[in-house]
Amino acid sequence: MYRIGVDLGGTNIAAGIVNNEGTILFRNSIPTGAERPADEIVADMAALCQGLLKEANISIDEIEAVGIASPGVANHDSGVVEYANNLPFRNFPLAEKFKEGFPVSKVTIENDANAAAWGEAKVGAAKGSKSSIMITLGTGVGGGIIIGDTIYSGFNYAGAELGHIVIVADGKPCSCGRKGCWEAYSSATALVRMTAEKIAECEKAGKKTLMADMAAERGKISGRTSFDAMRAGDEAAKEVVDSYIKYLACGLINIINIFQPEVLSIGGGISNEKDNLLTPLVPLVRSETYGNGIVRPTEIRIATLGNDAGIIGAALLG
Repeated sequence: MYRIGVDLGGTNIAAGIVNNEGTILFRNSIPTGAERPADEIVADMAALCQGLLKEANISIDEIEAVGIASPGVANHDSGVVEYANNLPFRNFPLAEKFKEGFPVSKVTIENDANAAAWGEAKVGAAKGSKSSIMITLGTGVGGGIIIGDTIYSGFNYAGAELGHIVIVADGKPCSCGRKGCWEAYSSATALVRMTAEKIAECEKAGKKTLMADMAAERGKISGRTSFDAMRAGDEAAKEVVDSYIKYLACGLINIINIFQPEVLSIGGGISNEKDNLLTPLVPLVRSETYGNGIVRPTEIRIATLGNDAGIIGAALLG
């Protein structure tokens, strides 16, 4: 028997046939077309899964379950996505509608960040732990919490929005409407903003910075710009990276002090920096974590499943 995991994003829908060990055997993806009606998006999700069956030469009877990772407030008990900011889902019966095009016995839905955290907990960086947290550093800061080998999502399925804890009172505006959210300082978007601000500051002061040269050569500023320039010895870039890591550490300390998970894994594009991120980050977190040096510390690791975390986590739901 096999499982299918579907990772529904605002840009692409990715799906894969997964075995019980969490290995993706066949996969494919299609554009989401998020501006379309919800029924059309779900029909495409079902068609994508039907296509996987043909590619794998297996029947739908060999599919034990389908898991769908969706943005927003995903009620895994009712199968309804109650709200998704970047998709036309408002109290939308996603599991039921999906079954119309892909009549499998069991369909489970979950928030996409929660599903990714579940994947890391089952077969990734947090494998073997009973309590873990995963954060993703991308366009925003996503989060998933596993407590007692169970996904924690609050009484209303809207929990674990870790990017929206405030770390700077009355700070930078966040897309959620608050000011000073961790996401506004620790997402890849925030790092790009900080890099652009430092380049502008250097230009105004008549100082050279490799970040400006790299941005011009590549045609844009990315989350890699400051890290690449820092590695090349650029002092202004080091200031950006140091500032970014300080903000990232602040949020991580808050989360660890609240939950004290066995493992906290970091995913998303910025996690590709690996030791360049962890080496300065971990001592900062350790220095301010409650009980530092006395209680057993949380292990901070780079997530291992990459872009497959959503597919694998969704497939292994339930």
